[in-house]
Amino acid sequence: MSLFEGLIPGDPISASASASASASASVSVSVSAAAGGRVAGRGREPYNSASVTLTFYKYEGLGNDFLIVEKEALGGMQLTGEQAIALCDRHRGVGGDGVITLDVDDPSMHVINSDGSVPEMCGNGIRCAALHLARRAGYSALEATIETLAGPHACVVVNRPGAESVAVRMAPPSLSPADLPLSSDVPWLDHALTAAGRTIQLTGVSMGNPHAVIFEEVGDARFEIGPAIQSDPHFPEGINVGFVSEQTGSSMRLDVLERGAGWTQACGTGACAAAVAAVETGRARREEQLSIRLPGGTLMITVGAPGDTVLMQGPARFVFQGEIAI
Repeated sequence: MSLFEGLIPGDPISASASASASASASVSVSVSAAAGGRVAGRGREPYNSASVTLTFYKYEGLGNDFLIVEKEALGGMQLTGEQAIALCDRHRGVGGDGVITLDVDDPSMHVINSDGSVPEMCGNGIRCAALHLARRAGYSALEATIETLAGPHACVVVNRPGAESVAVRMAPPSLSPADLPLSSDVPWLDHALTAAGRTIQLTGVSMGNPHAVIFEEVGDARFEIGPAIQSDPHFPEGINVGFVSEQTGSSMRLDVLERGAGWTQACGTGACAAAVAAVETGRARREEQLSIRLPGGTLMITVGAPGDTVLMQGPARFVFQGEIAI
Protein backbone atom coordinates (compact mmCIF):
# COMPACT_ATOMS: atom_id res chain seq x y z
CA MET A 1 0.00 0.00 0.00
CA SER A 2 1.31 3.43 -0.87
CA LEU A 3 2.27 5.83 1.91
CA PHE A 4 0.12 8.37 0.08
CA GLU A 5 -2.94 6.26 -0.71
CA GLY A 6 -5.81 8.49 -1.75
CA LEU A 7 -3.63 11.52 -2.43
CA ILE A 8 -3.04 10.93 -6.15
CA PRO A 9 -6.09 11.27 -8.42
CA GLY A 10 -6.21 10.40 -12.10
CA ASP A 11 -3.73 8.96 -14.57
CA PRO A 12 -0.52 10.16 -16.22
CA ILE A 13 -0.92 12.80 -18.85
CA SER A 14 1.25 13.65 -21.81
CA ALA A 15 4.25 15.89 -21.41
CA SER A 16 2.62 18.61 -23.48
CA ALA A 17 -0.56 18.51 -21.42
CA SER A 18 1.45 18.59 -18.21
CA ALA A 19 3.29 21.69 -19.41
CA SER A 20 0.09 23.49 -20.34
CA ALA A 21 -1.38 22.72 -16.92
CA SER A 22 1.01 25.25 -15.43
CA ALA A 23 0.27 28.83 -16.40
CA SER A 24 3.96 29.66 -16.51
CA ALA A 25 5.19 26.43 -18.06
CA SER A 26 5.47 27.89 -21.55
CA VAL A 27 7.74 30.74 -20.46
CA SER A 28 11.38 30.34 -21.49
CA VAL A 29 13.98 33.04 -21.14
CA SER A 30 17.62 33.35 -22.01
CA VAL A 31 19.60 35.15 -19.34
CA SER A 32 22.93 36.78 -20.03
CA ALA A 33 25.22 38.43 -17.52
CA ALA A 34 28.01 40.95 -17.43
CA ALA A 35 31.72 40.09 -17.36
CA GLY A 36 31.85 38.43 -20.76
CA GLY A 37 28.70 36.37 -20.25
CA ARG A 38 29.74 35.09 -16.84
CA VAL A 39 27.92 35.82 -13.61
CA ALA A 40 29.76 38.28 -11.40
CA GLY A 41 29.31 37.41 -7.73
CA ARG A 42 28.93 40.42 -5.45
CA GLY A 43 32.02 42.25 -6.64
CA ARG A 44 34.18 39.15 -7.05
CA GLU A 45 36.10 38.39 -10.21
CA PRO A 46 34.40 35.88 -12.56
CA TYR A 47 34.93 32.45 -11.04
CA ASN A 48 35.60 30.50 -14.26
CA SER A 49 38.13 31.28 -16.96
CA ALA A 50 35.97 29.47 -19.52
CA SER A 51 32.26 30.08 -20.00
CA VAL A 52 29.80 27.18 -19.77
CA THR A 53 26.14 27.63 -20.68
CA LEU A 54 23.95 26.21 -17.94
CA THR A 55 20.25 25.37 -18.26
CA PHE A 56 18.28 26.07 -15.10
CA TYR A 57 14.66 25.77 -13.99
CA LYS A 58 13.22 28.30 -11.54
CA TYR A 59 10.72 26.98 -8.96
CA GLU A 60 9.16 28.36 -5.81
CA GLY A 61 7.33 26.92 -2.84
CA LEU A 62 5.44 29.53 -0.82
CA GLY A 63 7.86 32.19 -2.06
CA ASN A 64 10.97 30.18 -1.11
CA ASP A 65 12.61 30.08 -4.56
CA PHE A 66 15.23 27.82 -6.08
CA LEU A 67 17.17 27.25 -9.25
CA ILE A 68 17.11 23.58 -10.19
CA VAL A 69 20.02 22.35 -12.28
CA GLU A 70 19.95 18.79 -13.58
CA LYS A 71 23.05 16.83 -12.66
CA GLU A 72 23.26 15.32 -16.14
CA ALA A 73 23.49 18.79 -17.71
CA LEU A 74 26.59 19.59 -15.67
CA GLY A 75 28.62 16.95 -17.48
CA GLY A 76 30.52 15.98 -14.35
CA MET A 77 31.15 19.56 -13.23
CA GLN A 78 30.39 20.37 -9.59
CA LEU A 79 28.81 23.71 -8.75
CA THR A 80 30.78 25.60 -6.13
CA GLY A 81 29.49 27.71 -3.29
CA GLU A 82 30.75 30.84 -5.03
CA GLN A 83 28.90 29.90 -8.20
CA ALA A 84 25.70 29.37 -6.21
CA ILE A 85 26.13 32.78 -4.56
CA ALA A 86 26.46 34.40 -7.97
CA LEU A 87 23.48 32.54 -9.45
CA CYS A 88 21.29 33.44 -6.45
CA ASP A 89 22.25 37.13 -6.55
CA ARG A 90 18.99 38.97 -7.26
CA HIS A 91 20.76 41.90 -8.90
CA ARG A 92 23.55 40.28 -10.93
CA GLY A 93 22.38 36.69 -11.23
CA VAL A 94 19.07 34.87 -11.66
CA GLY A 95 17.97 35.26 -8.04
CA GLY A 96 17.01 32.58 -5.55
CA ASP A 97 17.24 31.29 -1.99
CA GLY A 98 19.33 28.37 -3.18
CA VAL A 99 20.50 26.15 -6.03
CA ILE A 100 19.42 22.50 -6.21
CA THR A 101 21.46 20.02 -8.22
CA LEU A 102 18.98 17.25 -9.06
CA ASP A 103 19.76 13.77 -10.37
CA VAL A 104 16.71 13.00 -12.50
CA ASP A 105 17.56 9.36 -13.33
CA ASP A 106 18.38 8.26 -9.79
CA PRO A 107 16.51 10.92 -7.79
CA SER A 108 18.73 12.75 -5.35
CA MET A 109 19.22 16.41 -4.59
CA HIS A 110 22.08 18.55 -3.34
CA VAL A 111 21.26 22.04 -2.07
CA ILE A 112 23.55 25.06 -1.86
CA ASN A 113 22.13 28.06 -0.01
CA SER A 114 22.34 31.60 -1.34
CA ASP A 115 25.33 32.22 0.95
CA GLY A 116 27.22 29.20 -0.40
CA SER A 117 26.59 26.94 2.59
CA VAL A 118 25.16 23.42 2.23
CA PRO A 119 22.12 22.39 4.32
CA GLU A 120 21.33 18.77 5.11
CA MET A 121 17.74 19.11 3.95
CA CYS A 122 15.28 21.66 2.53
CA GLY A 123 11.53 21.05 2.82
CA ASN A 124 10.40 23.60 0.26
CA GLY A 125 13.26 22.61 -2.02
CA ILE A 126 12.31 18.94 -2.05
CA ARG A 127 8.74 19.79 -3.04
CA CYS A 128 10.10 21.79 -5.97
CA ALA A 129 12.43 18.92 -6.89
CA ALA A 130 9.55 16.43 -6.83
CA LEU A 131 7.46 18.69 -9.06
CA HIS A 132 10.36 18.96 -11.51
CA LEU A 133 10.60 15.16 -11.69
CA ALA A 134 6.87 14.99 -12.45
CA ARG A 135 7.08 17.65 -15.16
CA ARG A 136 10.11 16.02 -16.78
CA ALA A 137 8.31 12.66 -16.83
CA GLY A 138 5.14 14.23 -18.26
CA TYR A 139 2.94 13.12 -15.37
CA SER A 140 0.31 15.09 -13.49
CA ALA A 141 0.74 12.80 -10.48
CA LEU A 142 3.91 11.10 -9.40
CA GLU A 143 5.38 9.14 -6.51
CA ALA A 144 9.14 9.30 -6.06
CA THR A 145 11.73 8.88 -3.36
CA ILE A 146 14.41 11.56 -3.36
CA GLU A 147 17.72 11.01 -1.61
CA THR A 148 19.08 13.93 0.46
CA LEU A 149 21.95 14.46 2.87
CA ALA A 150 19.35 13.75 5.59
CA GLY A 151 18.36 10.45 3.98
CA PRO A 152 15.62 9.37 1.54
CA HIS A 153 12.27 11.17 1.48
CA ALA A 154 9.16 9.75 -0.19
CA CYS A 155 7.20 12.36 -2.16
CA VAL A 156 3.94 12.49 -4.05
CA VAL A 157 2.94 15.17 -6.56
CA VAL A 158 -0.72 15.94 -7.17
CA ASN A 159 -1.63 18.31 -10.01
CA ARG A 160 -4.82 20.09 -9.00
CA PRO A 161 -6.50 22.84 -11.04
CA GLY A 162 -4.52 26.04 -10.56
CA ALA A 163 -1.80 24.60 -8.36
CA GLU A 164 0.51 21.66 -7.87
CA SER A 165 0.50 20.14 -4.40
CA VAL A 166 3.31 18.01 -3.07
CA ALA A 167 3.23 15.77 -0.01
CA VAL A 168 6.49 14.61 1.55
CA ARG A 169 7.17 11.96 4.15
CA MET A 170 9.86 13.79 6.09
CA ALA A 171 12.50 12.00 8.15
CA PRO A 172 11.54 11.03 11.69
CA PRO A 173 12.28 13.98 13.98
CA SER A 174 14.79 13.79 16.79
CA LEU A 175 15.16 15.68 20.05
CA SER A 176 18.57 14.13 20.75
CA PRO A 177 21.25 16.79 21.36
CA ALA A 178 23.72 14.76 19.27
CA ASP A 179 21.45 15.01 16.22
CA LEU A 180 21.15 18.80 16.19
CA PRO A 181 23.98 19.05 17.35
CA LEU A 182 23.43 20.77 20.70
CA SER A 183 25.98 21.15 23.48
CA SER A 184 23.83 19.60 26.20
CA ASP A 185 23.46 16.29 28.00
CA VAL A 186 19.67 16.37 27.74
CA PRO A 187 17.11 17.42 25.12
CA TRP A 188 15.87 20.99 25.28
CA LEU A 189 12.11 21.24 25.71
CA ASP A 190 11.02 24.78 26.58
CA HIS A 191 14.57 25.27 27.83
CA ALA A 192 15.57 28.70 29.11
CA LEU A 193 18.27 30.50 27.12
CA THR A 194 19.39 34.12 27.31
CA ALA A 195 19.76 35.76 23.91
CA ALA A 196 20.07 39.46 23.07
CA GLY A 197 19.56 40.32 26.74
CA ARG A 198 16.27 38.41 26.98
CA THR A 199 15.54 34.99 28.49
CA ILE A 200 13.38 32.90 26.19
CA GLN A 201 12.19 29.29 26.18
CA LEU A 202 13.15 27.17 23.19
CA THR A 203 12.82 23.58 22.00
CA GLY A 204 15.51 21.90 19.93
CA VAL A 205 14.34 19.64 17.08
CA SER A 206 16.28 17.93 14.30
CA MET A 207 14.48 17.30 11.01
CA GLY A 208 17.74 16.11 9.48
CA ASN A 209 18.79 19.75 9.96
CA PRO A 210 18.76 21.67 13.25
CA HIS A 211 15.93 23.88 14.52
CA ALA A 212 15.23 25.93 17.64
CA VAL A 213 11.52 26.65 18.12
CA ILE A 214 10.23 29.46 20.35
CA PHE A 215 6.60 29.71 21.49
CA GLU A 216 6.64 33.28 22.73
CA GLU A 217 5.14 36.45 21.33
CA VAL A 218 8.36 38.44 20.95
CA GLY A 219 7.27 40.72 18.11
CA ASP A 220 10.04 42.61 16.35
CA ALA A 221 12.49 41.52 19.05
CA ARG A 222 12.92 38.37 16.95
CA PHE A 223 15.18 40.35 14.62
CA GLU A 224 17.73 40.58 17.47
CA ILE A 225 16.95 37.31 19.27
CA GLY A 226 17.17 35.13 16.14
CA PRO A 227 20.74 36.05 15.14
CA ALA A 228 21.85 35.82 18.78
CA ILE A 229 20.54 32.25 19.02
CA GLN A 230 22.14 31.31 15.71
CA SER A 231 25.54 32.38 17.00
CA ASP A 232 25.08 30.86 20.47
CA PRO A 233 27.92 28.41 21.31
CA HIS A 234 25.39 25.75 22.33
CA PHE A 235 24.82 25.23 18.59
CA PRO A 236 28.30 24.54 17.15
CA GLU A 237 26.99 24.09 13.58
CA GLY A 238 24.48 26.92 13.71
CA ILE A 239 20.72 26.55 13.86
CA ASN A 240 17.50 27.54 12.12
CA VAL A 241 15.35 29.63 14.48
CA GLY A 242 11.55 29.53 14.31
CA PHE A 243 9.25 31.95 16.15
CA VAL A 244 5.70 30.68 16.67
CA SER A 245 2.95 33.22 17.31
CA GLU A 246 -0.81 33.57 16.99
CA GLN A 247 -1.42 29.95 17.95
CA THR A 248 -5.11 29.10 18.02
CA GLY A 249 -6.11 25.46 18.19
CA SER A 250 -4.42 23.63 15.32
CA SER A 251 -3.31 26.82 13.57
CA MET A 252 -0.18 28.88 14.21
CA ARG A 253 2.00 31.50 12.54
CA LEU A 254 5.70 30.84 12.04
CA ASP A 255 8.60 33.13 11.12
CA VAL A 256 11.94 31.44 10.42
CA LEU A 257 15.50 32.76 10.39
CA GLU A 258 17.21 30.18 8.20
CA ARG A 259 20.87 29.22 8.23
CA GLY A 260 22.35 30.40 4.96
CA ALA A 261 19.27 32.27 3.71
CA GLY A 262 18.17 34.71 6.42
CA TRP A 263 14.51 35.48 7.09
CA THR A 264 12.57 33.41 4.58
CA GLN A 265 9.11 33.46 3.07
CA ALA A 266 8.75 29.83 4.09
CA CYS A 267 10.73 26.95 5.58
CA GLY A 268 9.39 23.42 5.16
CA THR A 269 11.63 21.72 7.71
CA GLY A 270 11.01 24.67 10.05
CA ALA A 271 7.25 24.13 9.82
CA CYS A 272 7.77 20.44 10.60
CA ALA A 273 10.02 21.29 13.54
CA ALA A 274 7.43 23.73 14.91
CA ALA A 275 4.73 21.07 14.67
CA VAL A 276 6.96 18.51 16.41
CA ALA A 277 7.86 21.01 19.14
CA ALA A 278 4.18 21.83 19.64
CA VAL A 279 3.37 18.13 20.06
CA GLU A 280 6.32 17.39 22.34
CA THR A 281 5.51 20.32 24.64
CA GLY A 282 1.78 19.54 24.82
CA ARG A 283 0.59 22.40 22.64
CA ALA A 284 -0.80 20.11 19.91
CA ARG A 285 -1.83 16.47 19.44
CA ARG A 286 -0.25 13.69 17.43
CA GLU A 287 -2.01 12.67 14.21
CA GLU A 288 -3.68 16.10 14.13
CA GLN A 289 -3.19 18.08 10.93
CA LEU A 290 -1.66 21.41 11.91
CA SER A 291 -1.91 24.54 9.79
CA ILE A 292 1.43 26.37 9.84
CA ARG A 293 1.06 29.88 8.40
CA LEU A 294 4.29 31.35 7.07
CA PRO A 295 4.82 34.74 5.37
CA GLY A 296 4.65 33.04 1.96
CA GLY A 297 1.64 30.82 2.65
CA THR A 298 0.45 27.78 4.58
CA LEU A 299 1.85 24.28 5.03
CA MET A 300 -0.16 21.39 6.48
CA ILE A 301 1.89 19.26 8.90
CA THR A 302 0.94 16.01 10.63
CA VAL A 303 3.14 14.54 13.36
CA GLY A 304 2.80 10.77 13.75
CA ALA A 305 3.67 8.39 16.57
CA PRO A 306 7.06 8.66 18.27
CA GLY A 307 9.75 7.55 15.83
CA ASP A 308 7.40 7.86 12.85
CA THR A 309 7.78 10.24 9.93
CA VAL A 310 6.22 13.70 9.67
CA LEU A 311 3.88 14.40 6.76
CA MET A 312 4.31 17.79 5.08
CA GLN A 313 1.83 18.97 2.42
CA GLY A 314 2.11 22.21 0.48
CA PRO A 315 2.36 23.85 -2.94
CA ALA A 316 5.21 24.09 -5.41
CA ARG A 317 5.24 26.03 -8.68
CA PHE A 318 7.32 26.07 -11.83
CA VAL A 319 8.20 29.69 -12.67
CA PHE A 320 10.39 29.66 -15.79
CA GLN A 321 13.27 27.98 -17.59
CA GLY A 322 16.38 29.72 -18.82
CA GLU A 323 20.06 29.55 -19.68
CA ILE A 324 22.95 31.40 -18.13
CA ALA A 325 26.67 31.38 -18.82
CA ILE A 326 28.88 30.54 -15.86
